[in-house]
Amino acid sequence: MDSKISKADYDLQKMREIKRLKSVEDKRTGSEVFDRLTLETLYKLAKQGYINLLKGAISTGKEANVFKGVDDQGNLVAVKIYRVSTSDFKKMQYYIQGDPRFKVNTSNKRQMIKTWVMKEFRNLKRAEEAGIPVPHPIIAKNNVLVMEFIGDSQGNPSPLMRETEVANPKKMVNDIVDIVAKLYNDAKIVHGDLSSFNILIREDNPVIIDVSQAVVRDHPLALELLKRDIENLIRDFKKLGINISIDEIKSKIMDVKG
Repeated sequence: MDSKISKADYDLQKMREIKRLKSVEDKRTGSEVFDRLTLETLYKLAKQGYINLLKGAISTGKEANVFKGVDDQGNLVAVKIYRVSTSDFKKMQYYIQGDPRFKVNTSNKRQMIKTWVMKEFRNLKRAEEAGIPVPHPIIAKNNVLVMEFIGDSQGNPSPLMRETEVANPKKMVNDIVDIVAKLYNDAKIVHGDLSSFNILIREDNPVIIDVSQAVVRDHPLALELLKRDIENLIRDFKKLGINISIDEIKSKIMDVKG
């Protein structure tokens, strides 16, 4: 075996300290996630101090898993790993094309994944600089994104909005509409997949996640994606007992001066 890969395997095992995977599905996913590219990338990030330990999965998706990690200073971090084997490259191409920030050879899958991860990193940074509550992006490398862990001081991850009993629905709706307006006017991006599945609730406040597909405001798809975000949110708001129209939300977004 390649000594570099062997060492990466050894160091990853030291980092992970996962005693056992709890189901057949976890075992299948684990074998897909930790391929050669990922092992090498995690090893490099470990050497740089960004990851010292992986403590288990926070979420498992079709294209990426998010793990709870610890850096060399003992701080909790979230480690998002995209799987080359199961990623939807047609979807990635759909969102990347037309974005002037990125030029990529769409036939090269590894380059596409790397661009996708960097896109999420830059979208998080752009949103954070505009004062929008998102996980702080720490580093992006190949198919791995390291970012702030969103959770409590005991290490419990914050729940998704769809899993949460919202204490003050009216305030929550207003906060989320304000976030959409800030994304559009200040960060000048559109999330493109915003719903209660991509909003965490930390101390009764929303935190926006999963911004990899977010597009810049002058992207050809921006207005179409904004409309889709608003329609998704309207359905979620109804579940909270709040009725609001597309025009009401749009007026609040367009009336904000960027």
